[in-house]
Amino acid sequence: MEPKKTPKADLESKKRIFLQIGIAIALGAALVAFEWKHYERPQVDLGTLEIDFIEEEDIPITRQEQPPPPPPPEPSQELIIVDDDVELEEEFTIDIDADVFTEVQEFTPIVIEEEEEFEEDVIFTVVEDQPQFPGGEEARQKFLEENLRYPQMAREAGIQGTVFVTFVVETDGSVTDVRILRGIGGGCDEEAVRVVRMMPRWEPGRQRGQPVRVQFNMPIRFRLN
Repeated sequence: MEPKKTPKADLESKKRIFLQIGIAIALGAALVAFEWKHYERPQVDLGTLEIDFIEEEDIPITRQEQPPPPPPPEPSQELIIVDDDVELEEEFTIDIDADVFTEVQEFTPIVIEEEEEFEEDVIFTVVEDQPQFPGGEEARQKFLEENLRYPQMAREAGIQGTVFVTFVVETDGSVTDVRILRGIGGGCDEEAVRVVRMMPRWEPGRQRGQPVRVQFNMPIRFRLN
């Protein structure tokens, strides 16, 4: 029977060579191991931290004690002897006429109320007694109906409404400072001012019985028939 391996693949002839190589490697490793040097690392001591505990000293609290105040001086026990001939400076008077029925009248001051005077320039809006048209409210309405004239411009434009007039009733009853608060135009404002200025003297307003200047507001109505 013929062998299957080729002569080149046969390892039996090379077995001796591999054995010698392995022995040489083992001897070399053993030699290196014997020649290896080992150095010990020095240990570095970092030291230890030492803390000293200092005990706190208790400092006693000292108070400044003030000495007590000196006692008050004791009254003198010495007796002073006065001669009978010494005259006393104090004199006493005794009212022999006073008895239990004597009445003592207390002084009561008399208070005189001064009348308050009002300045003439002050204009009041609210007073105790309001100014009045001479003859009353009916007389005022009659005066307006007789003297008020409807302006032609307002009549043609169909303007109607209420005109608010303000004026001052003086202390003598005369009417001054006539102005329009709210008008409707068309000549009605001017006609209202004209009629108010024609008014006779009013009865002036009074405050605490004294005549004063009073601001008075009055509506005047214009209405077409």
